[in-house]
Amino acid sequence: MSFNIGLSGLYAANKQLDVTGNNIANAATTGFKASRAEFADIYSASKLGTGSKTIGSGVNLAAVSQNFGQGSVNNTGNLLDMGIQGSGFFVLSDNGSLSYTRAGTFKADKDGFVTSSDGTARLQGYGVDANGNIVNGVLTDLRIDTSNLAPKATGSVTSEINLNSSSDAIDQSKIPFDPNESTSYTKKFSTMVYDTQGNSHPMDQYMVKTGGNTWSTYTLIDGRNPDGTPVSGDGAVAPEPSTMTFDSAGGLTGVTQPDPVKDQLENTLVVSGWKPGAMINGKWDTNGAEAKPGGIVINMAKTTQYNTDSSRNPPTQDGYATGQINNLTIDGSGVMFANFSNNQSRAIGQISLASFTNEQGLQPVGGTAWKETYASGVAGYDAPKIGTLGAIQSNSLEDSNVNLTNELVDLIKAQSNYQANAKTISTQSTIMQTIIQMT
Repeated sequence: MSFNIGLSGLYAANKQLDVTGNNIANAATTGFKASRAEFADIYSASKLGTGSKTIGSGVNLAAVSQNFGQGSVNNTGNLLDMGIQGSGFFVLSDNGSLSYTRAGTFKADKDGFVTSSDGTARLQGYGVDANGNIVNGVLTDLRIDTSNLAPKATGSVTSEINLNSSSDAIDQSKIPFDPNESTSYTKKFSTMVYDTQGNSHPMDQYMVKTGGNTWSTYTLIDGRNPDGTPVSGDGAVAPEPSTMTFDSAGGLTGVTQPDPVKDQLENTLVVSGWKPGAMINGKWDTNGAEAKPGGIVINMAKTTQYNTDSSRNPPTQDGYATGQINNLTIDGSGVMFANFSNNQSRAIGQISLASFTNEQGLQPVGGTAWKETYASGVAGYDAPKIGTLGAIQSNSLEDSNVNLTNELVDLIKAQSNYQANAKTISTQSTIMQTIIQMT
């Protein structure tokens, strides 16, 4: 019996050395989780119980558990390096076979798919619809779309303008509006707008103070009336102004336009009938480009008339030219954004994380990955930062959570245990030799 007890102790000490050695070997492995050998004593039992004088039969390896605690997340400077700050696992698919990992060493393959470092499995997440909205619920292979961003025609402009209440009024019966004569208007503001092909066009707004608390606004695009007719020279057509009125406190009270239908939108200017293009050989050529249907709606609700310089905060408008992809960014919630040369950005996917009821039930399969088992429970998928799931930290990797100091101490303890159990066997052998010599 003593030989068997000693042998079980040697086996246990050897397994402890194996586990400790594996932890030390993977101390620098990205996303690695340290393991721990857990042992249980062995007792022989009869049908009537063990009794009070039963001696144990040794030890066995009860389990090898893993410590899924957080490892330190350090910057690497590589965009597709990703660490999870908190709980959860990246989801990888190898032709439909799912595995789970904390090692975020990803790269893009020749087709743009985000894959594991060896290129055998693709990172899973949520795709986007035609409008760039994340489509939650269905996992898909994440892919970096490098195609150009199609242009968008301008449909709305928002301005925050102050018009100086102390400005002198201009008598338009004596000085009619002429964009080429600075004395015929009080202030000029320019905004770049876009047609359906992404061509840019300067839209100029000329503000003319015509009386107390009353201003006229002339809107020209490409130096012409919105319909393309010139405002000076041959065939000139005088532009029609809109009128803005203010109360005694400098607040906007209303905007009146030449077309009464346009007044249905409160405190706005509607530029309709715009024909993008140029005069070529005496004819107006749009080259196939058009304005957004419905025209451009200019929100003037935040216009004021205070006794300070006439000025405007940077306007915002919803149009843009064609964009070429410049770079990629990934935020904490795992959304991947493509950034374009036209200063626009578009979501191209979102990383999904998996969680398990019993992480200890996961089966290690190598490559710093695990597989789902019956003991782990079914994986639950969701976006990062939802519920208990952690946040994504791009340009970073999670280090192994192995504590080398503790492992080296455990190594000494396992070695001592091995020597002590070997001594048990050696002592039993000596006793057996003595008994044999006595017979």
